[in-house]
Amino acid sequence: MDFSGYQIPKELLYTKEHEWARVEGAIIRVGITDYAAKSLNDVVYVTLPKPDERVEQLKAMGSVESIKAVSELYSPLSGTVTAVNSELLMHPELVNKSPYSEGWILELKPERLDTERKVLLDAKGYAAHLASINKDQPTSSQSP
Repeated sequence: MDFSGYQIPKELLYTKEHEWARVEGAIIRVGITDYAAKSLNDVVYVTLPKPDERVEQLKAMGSVESIKAVSELYSPLSGTVTAVNSELLMHPELVNKSPYSEGWILELKPERLDTERKVLLDAKGYAAHLASINKDQPTSSQSP
């Protein structure tokens, strides 16, 4: 699925803060969306949580720094970090180049997947969220 040039894979779950979650059996792989990656532009540094660290749904778990800004990373689900993408420490640009595959952030073992997933958006809901936040932003043809 695409929305205004942004990829939104149908099989993922999304936060309104622009993180995605992919259910892979008992593990959840997490990253930032194409929209977030393109909005940040050139990512130069990623702060990752440590393996075995506990994260809380929709709470900060790290950050992404670009030449434009530093943005918090929010966990889509509560659980324990089982792995981090250590490639991002040397190659943070993977977040921009491949946000849904090589640029993943971490994997976690969820605690309350069945209940917490209800808070997340499916692809259609995330596209609607992008539409709602982008309608409020001026385009180049509008005066400030």
